Amino acid sequence: MARKVTTQRKIVVSIAAWIVAILIFFPILWTILTSFKTEGDAIASPPQFLFFHWTLENYFEVQSRSDYFLHFGNSVIIAFGSTILGLLVAVPAAWAMAFSPTKRTKDVLMWMLSTKMMPPVGAFIPIYLLFQSFGLLNNQFASRVGMVVVLMLINLPIIVWMLYTYFKEIPGEILEAARMDGATLAKEIIYVLTPMAIPGLASTMLLNIILAWNEAFWTLNLSAVDAAPLSTFIASYSSPEGLFYAKLSAASTMAIAPILVLGWFSQKQLVRGLTFGAVK
Repeated sequence: MARKVTTQRKIVVSIAAWIVAILIFFPILWTILTSFKTEGDAIASPPQFLFFHWTLENYFEVQSRSDYFLHFGNSVIIAFGSTILGLLVAVPAAWAMAFSPTKRTKDVLMWMLSTKMMPPVGAFIPIYLLFQSFGLLNNQFASRVGMVVVLMLINLPIIVWMLYTYFKEIPGEILEAARMDGATLAKEIIYVLTPMAIPGLASTMLLNIILAWNEAFWTLNLSAVDAAPLSTFIASYSSPEGLFYAKLSAASTMAIAPILVLGWFSQKQLVRGLTFGAVK
């Protein structure tokens, strides 16, 4: 029998949840507020929370100094491109591991996950040399393609693991029935498995887009100037002349705004996918 939850316990849990949420969101809120301050107000002591001179000057100056929409377009191409490519590779791989496992399947899964434990700088030199050899450092199109491939490979273990754990929740008898009806392997994956796994696919896709959008190490070191995403756009406001906190905050707000909006509108789908099967 389920234990009855008292009203007092609900209140305590709700207060604790709100406190944690505020602590997590406060740095983002502070960044947004700072973006509307003058540089003097941004470094004022004690800090000014709401009562300061509000201005849009930082946003105008950021846009005049940098081509925001170019970086935004690069981020969209790299994040969505790496996600789509990753799903095309991961869906068949996760299907094979979930429905046609071998005695080495678990070892392969653990090996894939262990690659995420290696510091990115450990693989930087060989990947940089590959980019240099194939001419991916100085060309916009080639640099975008290279970043799509690199970010796909970096996030591929997470995509495979999420899809694998979700596919394991789907009864294998359904796929066997499709085979008995004459479905080929491709039709089985496209017309039977994929529609049933839409929540898991959606949550995996959203999480990978967020990871690729926020990636900084590889994009800062491998992107060509005209193929740089928003992470490079933010870093350009940290210069040897000093940190301009208001302008840096404006650039950061402009960079995180699209992904915040995406997360806000897709939170139900993300929670549903993560709760029902993806990472139980």
